[in-house]
Amino acid sequence: MIRLSTKLRCLLIPAFLALGASAWAENPFIGRWALTIPGGAAGWLGIEEKDGELKGSLLWGGGSVLPVQSVKVDGDTLTVTRINKHRDAKTNTEDTFTDTITAKLSGDEMNLSTVSAKNDGPPSKPKEFTGKRIPPVPPAPDLSKVKYGEPIVLFDGKDLNGWRLVEANATNGWSVQDGLLVNRIEPGKHFGNLRTDREFEDFNLTLETRTQAGSNSGIYLRGIYEIQVAETYGRPVDAHNMGALYSRITPSVAAEKPIGEWQTFDITLIERHVTVILNGQKIIDNQPILGCTGGAMTSDEMKPGPLMLQGDHTTIDYRNIVLKPVIK
Repeated sequence: MIRLSTKLRCLLIPAFLALGASAWAENPFIGRWALTIPGGAAGWLGIEEKDGELKGSLLWGGGSVLPVQSVKVDGDTLTVTRINKHRDAKTNTEDTFTDTITAKLSGDEMNLSTVSAKNDGPPSKPKEFTGKRIPPVPPAPDLSKVKYGEPIVLFDGKDLNGWRLVEANATNGWSVQDGLLVNRIEPGKHFGNLRTDREFEDFNLTLETRTQAGSNSGIYLRGIYEIQVAETYGRPVDAHNMGALYSRITPSVAAEKPIGEWQTFDITLIERHVTVILNGQKIIDNQPILGCTGGAMTSDEMKPGPLMLQGDHTTIDYRNIVLKPVIK
């Protein structure tokens, strides 16, 4: 082992910092960006340099964070290309779309435009949207030193006071039945997600849930980060299964129970780090969150938000929803 003197270390550290600052100045697009995509939905863009090449990942409203096809920088312009396929259920035909996104910077703000071409046809008219640089994720908090306030019962088993639909015009499938918060939907109708009136910063959340056949729901922390709730018993671990931070963090172990059994969640969100205990097993351990997940109410991770329960997919049951806010 080669040991450096204190004096030499003091000389080298500023040099390394200067080198990093120089690399940043050469390519200011590298980093993570919170997007507000056309139509107002939340999105996310991650740009990194890997093996001497620029790589990118994109979240476009709903769904998963996916790699893009290409990333290029020419002067002051970033160009990102993604290819997505859409199958028409009625005709069973598949169309390929090539989306070209261009971006320019103004400090930590990003001004973007996207055009889309179907099956190599002519491009659409440009659609403008915006982005903002996401500050670096802080170090993992020491959870043993965290202090909590008094527990807040978000659902008392009696009524839906303190809750409302995210979209006021959506069909409401949520109701209270036998002391449970249940969501029942019908095919062909647009049902709504349910959110708390109150908004929160960092907290610990406990609740119980019971899946139905094919259940696909989610618990959105601050309306931004989805902890997946789905009927995935017996499947290998995956970033889209029960207890995952949807498409971002895969559970370390499959801890879900069979369909119809009540399952317990103990979730802690502090300083953009998440811990998930499912049915008594820790499946995500104080891991950093790099950005919003699909279906988020906003891509702005710096502000408080509600607890949101996904109700636009399938039926699901919840009970005993209790939140303890962090005291700072």
